[in-house]
Amino acid sequence: MDGKAVKAILFDLDNTLVETSRAGRVAIQKTSELLKSTLALDDKTISSICDEFKQKLFHECFDPSAGRSIDEVRVGHWEESIQAYIQEAVGSCSTPSLAAKCYYLWKNSRLEVLSLSPEICSLLKQLRSGYKLLLLTNGEARTQREKVEAVACEEFFDAIVIGGEHAEQKPFASIFTLCFNMLEVEAQDCVMVGDSLDTDIQGGFNARVRATVWISSAGGAVPDGSVKPDYTIPTVLDLPDILQQLE
Repeated sequence: MDGKAVKAILFDLDNTLVETSRAGRVAIQKTSELLKSTLALDDKTISSICDEFKQKLFHECFDPSAGRSIDEVRVGHWEESIQAYIQEAVGSCSTPSLAAKCYYLWKNSRLEVLSLSPEICSLLKQLRSGYKLLLLTNGEARTQREKVEAVACEEFFDAIVIGGEHAEQKPFASIFTLCFNMLEVEAQDCVMVGDSLDTDIQGGFNARVRATVWISSAGGAVPDGSVKPDYTIPTVLDLPDILQQLE
């Protein structure tokens, strides 16, 4: 570190500032209950349907030019997941209506649970008094904008950048350069904070930021072959300690 003052902090959103994984678990549980009350299937099969949906979500490659909205694509995920497990047990069954109900229950339940904790709100207010703050989140544009709106976090940031609205997302350096230009700072003025080694920390490394801070709630070690963060903390609430070290 060259002792240059930190001027700006770039934050990831999901599982960095908001507990998206926890919200997802709550949403899946509610959707499981809907499936169970609608289909005459055992708990194991219901769980398998939900696991199938989560796998499709994890491996999703959304192409906005294909003519389908993200909502339509994800209703399709539920439809395919349900069909995969009920066609033998229930026979020929029309699932589009149930798939749509599952998707919108899952989506709305997840958004309802997402929130910035009072402690994180306080932290962001405190940091905003001394640094420029930017939210940099990967993901499909509409989905991420809905999350931003749901948690009402706009007031805490000088700028918000949604990866899905640009040609390249994290970890590509181009989206970081866009952020630096928006804040009128240099890469070495910035700290990148996030929970993903592959996107947040690798992206910060690619963009040559001053420091990267990995949020590892499980306290796990960095896997072999992965990029090494400059700092690791269990919660974003510990960030002030790192910033003090960087002064």
